[in-house]
Order: sequence, then structure tokens, then C-alpha cells
Amino acid sequence: MGIKKYRPTSPGRRGMTGYTFEEITRSKPERKLVRPLRRKAGRNAHGRITVRHRGGGHARKYRVIDFRRDKHDIPARVASIEYDPNRSSRIALLYYADGEKRYIIAPLGLKVNDVVLSSSEGTEIRVGNAMPLEKIPLGTMVHNVELYPGRGGQMVRAAGAAAQVLAKEGNYVTLRLPSSEMRMVRKECMATIGQVGNVEHANVKLGKAGRKRWLGWRPAVRGSAMTPRDHPHGGGEGRSPIGLPGPKSPWGWYTLGRKTRRNKATDKYIVRRRKSGRRR
Repeated sequence: MGIKKYRPTSPGRRGMTGYTFEEITRSKPERKLVRPLRRKAGRNAHGRITVRHRGGGHARKYRVIDFRRDKHDIPARVASIEYDPNRSSRIALLYYADGEKRYIIAPLGLKVNDVVLSSSEGTEIRVGNAMPLEKIPLGTMVHNVELYPGRGGQMVRAAGAAAQVLAKEGNYVTLRLPSSEMRMVRKECMATIGQVGNVEHANVKLGKAGRKRWLGWRPAVRGSAMTPRDHPHGGGEGRSPIGLPGPKSPWGWYTLGRKTRRNKATDKYIVRRRKSGRRR
């Protein structure tokens, strides 16, 4: 995949970059694997906004992705590499030998007409193949990793992401995640070989606010531009500093580096915490 630059025909175009889409081989999705997607605009079941700055954006349809890879020992041919508006990675359409069709996250290097296989007993270490972590050699890069056996891949699914198998001990396999966190996962959990494709995604520069709106993001106002009634950072004459021991959220919690993890039940599985910035 490549990155293209636009001519500076306007201030918004200056510095803007986008995808070349050269890896895309099909423009319309498989009809039976598409579902309607109703926009929530950051609201929960009660209609209250729980995620700020969401709303609008281009209409989308959901592509049903096979995160479980539970169709074992049946080879599948890659029919196409497609765009998915609901994720940063590309998706690959698989034609299984028994006639079924499924989408998977497209790993880096997967091409049309490649054959992939998912097996609970282990298979060839090839990009796109899926198997339990206990069957994967040390040092291998994997993605779409399960946290609980049979639940489907929940970790390492973003564009360019990959986790590395570091160690095996007892019933657990230690992984180095993209965040640099080292975590133990049950050996029965499935993972897919390779790195997620579309690795240039992080280098795309939107260039203008309107392009952000197309993605469903509304404007975010700085707290320092608000009044003291609206934000802890607000108030003062001109451009004023925060005036507090540290940055705060609109609701008064310390933020920007404050640890928010509160799950004592799974703390024991983390060998080394991820690297973070400011700590409090």
C-alpha cells in the first residue's frame, strides 16, 4: 500500500495525504456478509452522550468479520482484498472449499489466490493461517489474538499491529503486545500468523477539518478556551495556564497520563505494564 500526496490547490490540500488503494481488488462487498449499521453518535442505551465529539459522518454498512477462525482444517482461497470503513485495516474475502464465504482481517503480504488454513492442531507457519498459541513457535509475529478461548480475537487488530510470542510456560503463553506490554494468555487461545496490513495508515494526514467530519468526528474545544463553569482549565485573562497541579478532565479528574486500569482479576496476567507518559 502506498501514500499519495495532493497538490496544494487550497490550504486544506497543502500537506494532505491519502491512500493509493492499490491493494484493493474489489470495490463492492459480498452482499451476504453485509449488515445495516445504525449510527449512535456517542450515545448509550438511555440516549445520553457517553463519548463526546461523535456524530455525522458518511453512511456505513457493517462487514461481518470472522474473528473466531473456527472453521478448522478446511482450506480457503483468498478471493479479494477489500476496504472496510469500520476499521483501519483491510479485509480479505475467503472462499472455503465447502462453498462458504467469510471475511477476515487482511495481514501484510496476503494476496489474492493465496490459500489459508485454520486448525486447532497446528498447521504451517504461513501468513494468514490461524492456530492455538501453544502451536506457534517462539518469536513469531501474530495478530487477532483471543483473550478467552472460543470468544474470538480481541487484541492486535488495528492496521500495522503485531504481537510477538515470547515464552511458553505451563498453561500460558507470554506475548509482547504493540503497546510494549507483556501479557500472559491461555495457550488454547487462537491467533493468526503475521502482521496486520495497511501499515501506512498512521502516516495519513487528513489535512482539513471536513475530512475528520466525514469519519464521524465532531469538533473538540480546548478546555482553556472555556469558562471556569464549563471546564477546570477555563477562565483567566487571555491565554492563561491551567493553574492547577496537573491537567484535569471536564469532570475534575486528573488526566493525561493518569492510570485508569482497574481490573484486579486480570492484573496477574500482566508481566510488564505498557510504557506510559505522565504518571500520578
